[in-house]
Amino acid sequence: MALWELSSLEKYLGLKKPNKYSTQGDKKVPVLQNNNGPPLVGLVTLACHLVKEAKRLELLGDSAENRAVVQQWLEYRVTKLNNCTKDNIKTILKDLNLYLQDKVYLAENQFTLADILLYYGIQPIIVDLAIQEQEQYVNVTRWFDHIQHYPGIRRHLSPVVVLRNRIYSSRHH
Repeated sequence: MALWELSSLEKYLGLKKPNKYSTQGDKKVPVLQNNNGPPLVGLVTLACHLVKEAKRLELLGDSAENRAVVQQWLEYRVTKLNNCTKDNIKTILKDLNLYLQDKVYLAENQFTLADILLYYGIQPIIVDLAIQEQEQYVNVTRWFDHIQHYPGIRRHLSPVVVLRNRIYSSRHH
């Protein structure tokens, strides 16, 4: 999965010469053989490298606080989301839903690399959610829909249909 993410990120960033990646280990950790030194290993390491190569540093955060938030969510992606089991999915969605309740993007009001990689990581989960489940996680669904329509991000992924109005009222009849 990580290899197509890196390829999609390269295209989004407008990098002209695509890199050749390999993988290592059971978990297929992406590796980039660097001409100038040792290989670069890991999705986050490679994604940050590509952002710097494209001179798009704003995607890493525009302040010290935002850079820390971006790094936190990138870490979350590889430690929690990449290794999540079916049992963990609801907890991840609940936590993310709570976090996003007053935010447009993961780093407050700035679109960053964290939004891109979390979108790619959570897309298979969102695809499998029923409409009623999407409603339970309305902030995640709103954020996801916004990111999937961000120019150049979705690439080859099929769009996920998200209803913009709630089916059920919150009142009990």
